[in-house]
This record gives sequence, C-alpha cells and structure tokens, in this order.
Amino acid sequence: MPHDNIVFYIFLIFAGAAALSTLALYARFSLLVVYIVLGILLGPSVFNLVSDPNLIKEISHIGIVFLLFLLGANLPPQKLAILLKQTTVVTALSSLIFISIGGAIALLFGFSIIESLLIGAAMMFSSTIIGLKLLPTTVLHHQHTGEIIISILLLQDIIAILILLILPAEWDTTLPVYEVVKMLVSLIGLILFAYLFERFVLIKLIRRFDKIHEYIFIMAIGWCLSMAQLAHMIGLSAEIGAFIAGIVMATNPIALFIADSLKPLRDFFLVIFFVALGASFDLNIIEQVLIPSLVLASFIMLIKPYSFKFLLSRYGETPQRAMEVGVRLGQISEFSLFIAVLALELNVIGTQASYLIQLSTLITFIVSSYFIVLRYPTPIAVSDKLRRD
Repeated sequence: MPHDNIVFYIFLIFAGAAALSTLALYARFSLLVVYIVLGILLGPSVFNLVSDPNLIKEISHIGIVFLLFLLGANLPPQKLAILLKQTTVVTALSSLIFISIGGAIALLFGFSIIESLLIGAAMMFSSTIIGLKLLPTTVLHHQHTGEIIISILLLQDIIAILILLILPAEWDTTLPVYEVVKMLVSLIGLILFAYLFERFVLIKLIRRFDKIHEYIFIMAIGWCLSMAQLAHMIGLSAEIGAFIAGIVMATNPIALFIADSLKPLRDFFLVIFFVALGASFDLNIIEQVLIPSLVLASFIMLIKPYSFKFLLSRYGETPQRAMEVGVRLGQISEFSLFIAVLALELNVIGTQASYLIQLSTLITFIVSSYFIVLRYPTPIAVSDKLRRD
C-alpha cells in the first residue's frame, strides 16, 4: 500500500539501507548498489511503498548541491585553472570518442539520427557522484589522481549543462547561440558577485565569529544554498552555483573546517538521491531496451578506461594512474539521466531512446561501482587494505 508521508519515506530509506547494507558488506557489494536496488524495491515497479519518487528526488537533489560545494571548497581557483588547462584536450578527445561510439551503436539498433546523437552525447559523461564518492582524499598518492578526475568531471559537467540549456531550444538555428551567450554572461556575473560578496561580507562575518562553530556551520549552509538558488534564478544550474560558492571560499583556511562539518549532511542526502534514482525506474520497459542497453553499457565500460589510459599516458601520466582514472570514470553519468528525462519531456527523443539511456546508466552505475570497490582504494571498501577516507 503506497504512502505519501515524507517521514515514512525517510524511515523506509534508512531502515532499508541499514538492513541491506549489512548483507551487502558481507557479500562485498558497493553500498551505492544497495541504495539503487533498495530504490527499485521500494518504488512503483515492485512493492510500491514509495509511490511518488519525485517527492524524495527533489529533496535528494540537495545532496548533489552539497557535493559540488564541498568539491569547490577543496579546490582553490589557482589550482583549478592549472587542472583545467592540463585536461581540456583529454576531455575533448575522449568526449568525441564516446559520442561517436554511443551514437553508432544507437544507429545500429534502429534509432533516428537525432535520437542517436542524444544517446551518444549522454555517453560522454562520467558520474560525478561515483567518481567523487569512491575517491579517497586523505591518502597522498590519490591526491593527484583525484585532481585529474575532478578536472575532467568539471569539464564534462560544463558540456552537460550546455546540452541541458540547448535541449529546450527546439533546435532553432539562432536560439541555442543566444542561450549559450546568455548562460556565459550569467556565469560571469555570478562568479563576480560571489567573489565580491565573499571578500567584503562573508569572510569578515566568519572571522568576527570564528570561535562559534555552530555559526560557521549555519553560515556555510546558508551561503551554499543561497548561491545555488541564485544560480537557478538566473538560468544556471544549482550545482554550478554551489560549486562557485565553494571555490570562492577555498582560499580561506576555514574551508577545511566547513568541508569536514558538512560531509555527514552531504552523505545523508546522497543516500536519498540513489534510492530515489532506483525508485524512479520503470521495470516494465526493461524487456524493450534490455539488449541495446547491455550492449551500449558494455561497450562504454570497456572503452572508457582504455581511452582515458591512452590519452592521459600521452600527457605524462603513468600507465597505472591513467588506468585507475579511466576505471574510476568508466561509467555513464547522472547528468545523462537528466538529459534522457528532459529530452523525453520535450519530445526531442522517444520513450525507448530515453529508457535506453536510463537503463544503460543504471547498469554502469552498478557494475562500475562494484568493480571500483573491489579493485581500488575507496572510503567504503570491504577490505581493510583498500579502505581509505
């Protein structure tokens, strides 16, 4: 029997996650897999205990906002500029490879040119959440690995946001250009505002009351969500606003305290995000797109690691590090899900094309996260040898 009580939903999510996580850790499964499977079980396709996945999905979106905010808070602008300079070519070339392969596979399965182009575009991106959630940050060896992954993901996110902006333009020849220019102007204005407000208002208030940790905690949350909302109001994504909010604070030592304080809050909402992701998936369409999804997901998971290994090795990274980066980025992205849903709502692609992207993404989420947890150091590794935080 379905319920619409948010408290009941939260109870189901965390009680269910606690029970399944215990079993999963004994079985050496990634906890991310647990959250997605739990969502499928609770959702309309199985037990229908969560009859309105969109309700918890809206709440869970805050987790991604906090994730990007903390990412920015750990990445000073000077370091960010260096990282983006180093990985721009790698990201551009790898994106061309992935869109070509994804589009070609879609064409072979009979999808239209527009649908194949969108399917290919969705394959360009790797999961920000999986890439960062499974990345150790306190082990020296992985700091550079993390920097490479972060810079590639940031560039991919910029491309994804451009696609999300262009989709509603109904493919008019002039409007997409206008939308892109408008976005760039808004972005520059948002960065300028964030820099000035942080320098002349925010940081002075924090220094004035830096002995009161509760105040800093509340101020950080308020700053993060205010910038996210402001970005949304001017036509950008909330994630971009949160990331900029973190970036402008990264030059201040207080950013380290803020990052540690907000991690539990981030994780709370990210658990809800992955459960909502599973709950929103309709199992009734699996039979229609199962074979294309398995083929597409398999090719992407095989090609991405070796593509990144080849490209990064050409730019001076060791083969071992280049391969690890490739494996950690070897899945499709949550941005691909956003593109699939929006494109379907706007009638740019059909139902089967949208579900192909969604199912392929979920397959890569499960397989990739499981492989990473077993093979590389992660904060949630079952093995003590590989567990890092």
